[in-house]
Amino acid sequence: MTEHIAEIAAAMRCLDDFMAAFNARDLKAFEATFNFPSVRLASNTLTVIEAGHHQPSMFDSGPLAEWSHSAWERREVIHSGPDKVHFDTRFTRYRRDGGVIGGFDSIYVVTRENGHWGIKARSSYAP
Repeated sequence: MTEHIAEIAAAMRCLDDFMAAFNARDLKAFEATFNFPSVRLASNTLTVIEAGHHQPSMFDSGPLAEWSHSAWERREVIHSGPDKVHFDTRFTRYRRDGGVIGGFDSIYVVTRENGHWGIKARSSYAP
C-alpha cells in the first residue's frame, strides 16, 4: 500500500470530512464529500444519489431519529490506485446519552474526479 500514499491520504481526508459534516448536520459540506452520481446499497436497496438528495428531514425520522453522532471504528484500505481507493470500514451510531444504536460494517469507494476526491459508492449493513 505504499505506492499510492498521497491518494490514500486524500481519500481518507474525504472520509474524515464526510463524518464531520454528517455529525454537524451540515448538508452542504456533507454533499461536498461525494462524487455524483453516487450509489448506496443498504437494507437490500440500491439508491442512486444525486446532488440535493440529502435533506434536513432525514435526521427527524427513521434510522436517524434517535441518532446524535457517528464515529469510525475501522477504515482499512482494501485496494488503491491513482484515482480510486476502496475501504473496509466499520462505524458506530450513538444516541445523545452516548448509548450505542449500532455498529455497521461497510465498504466505501472514494474516487478522484476532475481533481475532487469524493464518495462514489458505499455498501453497508446500516438501515
